[in-house]
Amino acid sequence: MRTSAVVLTLFLVGSAGAGRTAAALGQTDAGWVTLFDGKNFNNWTMTGNANWRIADGIAEADMPRGFLVSRQSYGDFELRVEVWGTPASNAGVLFRITDPRDPGIENGYELNINDERKDQDGRTGSIVNVAKPLVKFDAGNRWTTVEIAARGPRMTARLNGTLTAEANDSKYARGPIALQAAGGLVRYRNVQIRELK
Repeated sequence: MRTSAVVLTLFLVGSAGAGRTAAALGQTDAGWVTLFDGKNFNNWTMTGNANWRIADGIAEADMPRGFLVSRQSYGDFELRVEVWGTPASNAGVLFRITDPRDPGIENGYELNINDERKDQDGRTGSIVNVAKPLVKFDAGNRWTTVEIAARGPRMTARLNGTLTAEANDSKYARGPIALQAAGGLVRYRNVQIRELK
């Protein structure tokens, strides 16, 4: 009986160690890959003028306009990222970007985080110029979990589990993703992506 307990303990310790190894390589559960783990910007290229830095495991900037652009391109995927900003901050998650040197709504899609945007059709929760927000969701002064799913032309966006936008649009099929700093203090953490087959 005691031998079985020792064997079970060794197995569990070994399994936990294997999990740490996978996490160290940027892999997480069920096909999710960590793009930002709070330690470095190795998976990203910086563009624009934002003053990106890592503070307490968080990517943040308070000088516009700039982006962290993923080094890899994605077609069909699920993405999750936590975002923080003030009500006046202008943050966003861009995807399927066709010009990674200058990301924007002119060459990709953007899930916007900007509660006080003048044009409320493109406020927090919208896919700018593609899908107006389905509900009024205010993200200011709290961490908000953004979930984006893109399969072919079908796109959905959820904030803290609430469906905020859905659309069918085939203008852009593949490209990097980007985290935006376009005004005020913006913060990002726990950026993960899972490619869909």
